[in-house]
Amino acid sequence: MSALRRLRQCQATGIAVCRLHRSSSASAKHHYKMLVLGGGSGGITMSARMKRMMGAENVAVVEPSEMHYYQPIWTLVGAGAKTVASSGRSTASVVPSGVKWVKSKVQEINPDANTVRTDDGTEISYEYLIVALGLQLHYEKIKGLPEGFEHPKIGSNYSVQTVEKTWKALQDFKEGNAVFTFPNTPVKCAGAPQKIMYLTDAYLRKTGKRAKANLIYNTSLPVLFGVKKYADSLWDIVKQRDLQVNLRHNLIEVRADKQEAVFENLDKPGETKVFEYEMLHVTPPMGPNLAIKGSPLADPAGWLDVNKDNLQHNRYSNVFGIGDCTNLPTIRTAAAVGISGVCVSIQGKTMHILHGL
Repeated sequence: MSALRRLRQCQATGIAVCRLHRSSSASAKHHYKMLVLGGGSGGITMSARMKRMMGAENVAVVEPSEMHYYQPIWTLVGAGAKTVASSGRSTASVVPSGVKWVKSKVQEINPDANTVRTDDGTEISYEYLIVALGLQLHYEKIKGLPEGFEHPKIGSNYSVQTVEKTWKALQDFKEGNAVFTFPNTPVKCAGAPQKIMYLTDAYLRKTGKRAKANLIYNTSLPVLFGVKKYADSLWDIVKQRDLQVNLRHNLIEVRADKQEAVFENLDKPGETKVFEYEMLHVTPPMGPNLAIKGSPLADPAGWLDVNKDNLQHNRYSNVFGIGDCTNLPTIRTAAAVGISGVCVSIQGKTMHILHGL
């Protein structure tokens, strides 16, 4: 008997929870017509769309965090122009009314059984799945981190726990090297590692400290920016503001007690260079969400494998993806959502999944 037929039988007999699949580890079982994984901008937006399309009682969002953050503001937080508080709202306040909020972390996705298991042992079955789990930050892949953040003069705008440390390091700066990094992995908002450097330059000029500062941007990339048109303009700014750029330099170690950052030269394997710093901004290595990477939903690199034209999974027709967790050929930033007219079809209904996001 098909899963869909069994679901219809359960609905017809009034059974509230349809036990389509059984798991000995699950402490509870729930079913939703539409299950959304992730409570970030993409997940919350799609849950609102699905509420209008299917009814709130048929939609659930799985998100462990009590707070929902608008992360693009964190660049301004690191530069002292905004506060962390201004970037956050409670998750309860952004989940659409009537939509079920499952306050748990996704542990395992089983698309063959149409189930998701959370970290508290709950197993949730679904008819349709939208995956919006974002990506993982991997500070631990840099030797000396994350414990190095316990020392002053080092911060990172990519984490709510470390973004205010960037502003503290900038305020305390007196003279010497201010070093900014870009890792040898895909990253979300690829412009952010540079933006904090330009904001630092402006702040040091405003406070009369720029003459005693060396601003250094060490990037793993072979170019300053991926789009030549903008890269050319940025090189002009770099020259005008007397900024130092070192291409193909990848941060591999932070010696926070000595205020030293160690970089490998990607063009010369085995060659490293130590930079002393008075301020260090770290952009961490990033990678696929582990729940996706360990599931049949992943492509060989671990990203959610979706069709770039309609965001539907390439093997599981009832699974869709949005945002940084996917293998779409776009940069991983909200700016990439400037696409309109991308459509998917669910139960014969056509929906513009991105338009107006």
